[in-house]
Amino acid sequence: MAIEYRACGRVLVTAAALLFGLPAAFAAPPALAPEVEREIIAPEGVSFKPSPSDEEGAVDRFAEYTLALERRDYDAAYAMLRLSLQASSPRLEWEMNLRKRPTLWADGTIRVLRLSWYSDPAGQPAGLYAAFDFRGDRKDRTMDCGYIVVHRATPADGWTVVRTDTSEVPGELIEDGVPKADVLRQLPCYLGKGIATNF
Repeated sequence: MAIEYRACGRVLVTAAALLFGLPAAFAAPPALAPEVEREIIAPEGVSFKPSPSDEEGAVDRFAEYTLALERRDYDAAYAMLRLSLQASSPRLEWEMNLRKRPTLWADGTIRVLRLSWYSDPAGQPAGLYAAFDFRGDRKDRTMDCGYIVVHRATPADGWTVVRTDTSEVPGELIEDGVPKADVLRQLPCYLGKGIATNF
C-alpha cells in the first residue's frame, strides 16, 4: 500500500521510517497535496485556522494508523485509538472485525480527498479534530473509501484516532474508476474532486 502526499519527496523518508523502523527523528512529517480540499468548522464567532504543525501532526497520525492497519499490526493501531473509543470497542472484538476484512487497504494507494478541521465542536470533548476523507485504489480496480477522524485535546497532547468508517467497493460496482450512482449514496466517504481517476 502507498499513501499519496506529493510533497517534495518527504513521504519517501516518512514511509521508510514507518515501515522499516527508522528513528522518528530522521523522518520529516508527511504533507498533503495542495489540491486536497480543505474546510474549517469553528463555533460561531470564533476565528480559527490550523497551523502547519497542526496539519503535520494530524497527517502523521493518519499515516501511522493506516500503515499499521495495512501491515496488520493491530497492537500498534489499537494503541492509537482514544481511550473512550477503546472502552466502547473491546480489543478482541475490534481486531476480529478487522480480520473479517482482509483486503481492506491491502495492495493499494490511499489518496486523501478532503481534510476537515473542527475546533471545539458542540457535544464532543474539547479540542481540535481533523477528519480525513479518502479513497484507496487497488491494482485489481476495486477500491475502499471512508474517513478517519483524529483528535488532540490540547496543543501539548498527542493525536488519537476517535472515529473511522470504511467501505470496500467491489469491481462489479465500479464503472470507469467511479462507483456506480446507486452505490455512491451508500458510501461513508466524501469523494468530491477525487472521484475522478486522474486526481
